Amino acid sequence: MTKPRRRRAGRPPRFWEALAVVVVKPLSRLFVKRNWRGGEHVPREGGLILAANHLSWSDPVLLSHYIYNTGRWPTILAKAGLFKVRFLGHAVTQLQAIPVHRGSTEATQSLKIAEERLRAGACILFYVEGTITRDPDLWPMEGKTGVARLALKTGVPVIPIAHWGAQDLLPYGAKKPRLFPRKKFQVLAGPPVDLTKYAGQPLRASVLREATADIMADITELLAEIRDEKAPDVPYDPKNGESA
Repeated sequence: MTKPRRRRAGRPPRFWEALAVVVVKPLSRLFVKRNWRGGEHVPREGGLILAANHLSWSDPVLLSHYIYNTGRWPTILAKAGLFKVRFLGHAVTQLQAIPVHRGSTEATQSLKIAEERLRAGACILFYVEGTITRDPDLWPMEGKTGVARLALKTGVPVIPIAHWGAQDLLPYGAKKPRLFPRKKFQVLAGPPVDLTKYAGQPLRASVLREATADIMADITELLAEIRDEKAPDVPYDPKNGESA
């Protein structure tokens, strides 16, 4: 009698995982030089939020390689339109990506799916800012409160991750990547964000904003270490086009 296969929490079917690895890892190694640190802070099992800054459309792929090397499968959030593209839509579905519906009545559905996945043990990569930073010096902007809400509702740890260099490979607004010379891609993960002071509190807007600010502060601190520069005292506010 054949033993049933052990369920792989938060991971895609083996074929699709192997295919993604075969495609992504060689390309990542070809186009970027790596300086990756902090992987020891990423728990090897259990529901997990990885909260990162966002610099380029290329950084989800590059960060996925980093996360995979820690032993976790990176669940990413992708534009809902990708799921409607022939073959690509099937591929991202099989790879466990979560569709994001922006500007519609279904906009909150991605957070509901993410909550279910987190409770089932998935590792999900979130960009807390919600989009690529518009800060003129590429520091993290003010964050949106969805990640804080998920973290406080589920109790899963939030691991802050900062990265630098993806913007050199594919700058925001560029139509083509700048493949050569090879770019340096630096990543630094930190210990879990301390959200204990919010435990048991009602998820009011003020609580979510404070928790979000704590998450973004940890990401910004890690990025300042990578860049060896002083971060702004207050984050950029995209609504006003200036620091808050």
